[in-house]
Amino acid sequence: MFTGIIEEIGKVLSVRHGSQSATITIRAKKILDDIKKGDSVNTDGVCLTVVSFNGEEFSADVVAETLRRSNLNQLKPGSEVNLERAVRLNDRLGGHLVSGHVDGPGTIEEFIKEERSIRIRISAGAELLKYIVQKGSVAVDGISLTVAEVNQSGFVVSLIPYTINDTTLAKKMKGNQVNLECDVIGKYVEKLLKVPDQLKSSKIDMDYLKEHGY
Repeated sequence: MFTGIIEEIGKVLSVRHGSQSATITIRAKKILDDIKKGDSVNTDGVCLTVVSFNGEEFSADVVAETLRRSNLNQLKPGSEVNLERAVRLNDRLGGHLVSGHVDGPGTIEEFIKEERSIRIRISAGAELLKYIVQKGSVAVDGISLTVAEVNQSGFVVSLIPYTINDTTLAKKMKGNQVNLECDVIGKYVEKLLKVPDQLKSSKIDMDYLKEHGY
């Protein structure tokens, strides 16, 4: 589990492709301080498992499902990626709960500069937008962001100076694909509301959820 607060930008050193998978090696510094084999690293929004490392780089395997769901299949030597280690239970949760399980792609449609901030308009499919709400949270390439606007074709997020300077998002271009992970709470609520009546022993419905603050 992650927070969506990026620790550093890593650089892809190599991508070794298999028939349906890949192994990515990434140069990093900060996140390697206490890393171990088997640790999870959020890499542009994707939870990857460290399979090898040294003091300057780490490698992770990317399976076919991840290549289908994310933009990691577009990485090449020299690409920059957002990196975050898994959260500790005693850490402050500065962003929101991010699993590193990408729901699908979004496409950058527009950059709008506003003094010290940048607003980014991102288009996405209806299957993702149903979970994105105004003032809710969304992870874009692993970055925890607040939704400023949402409509039938996409949504808008606003980047503060820290996010502009310390992540890759402001360096993207119009038309670039980004990894989106919607807030997991909305997906669980939808699942509960679709449970057949004979299985609803707890009588969960819209009135119940409103009464309990959802």
